[in-house]
Amino acid sequence: MSGAGQPDLDKIEACFAGVVEGRVSRDAADRWAGRWYADDTLEWDELSLWALRLLYGIDLRSGPEEPYLYDDDQVRGWLEELRRRRAS
Repeated sequence: MSGAGQPDLDKIEACFAGVVEGRVSRDAADRWAGRWYADDTLEWDELSLWALRLLYGIDLRSGPEEPYLYDDDQVRGWLEELRRRRAS
């Protein structure tokens, strides 16, 4: 995940979709989202900030060889929720 300038909601959704579809690793998505989330000079709309918070930490595990804290179904549900909220 790359790109200059603050990502819009399309790019944030694309990152989520990439994780769900297996094109983007959880680690890459976490690092990408963390770069933007940690930049306190940026302003975000509520939905973009909600989605970035979920992506930032998407790779967390309870231990080195443990499964992810958030399973694939939960991540898929977050993407569906993001799309529902965008549509309304």
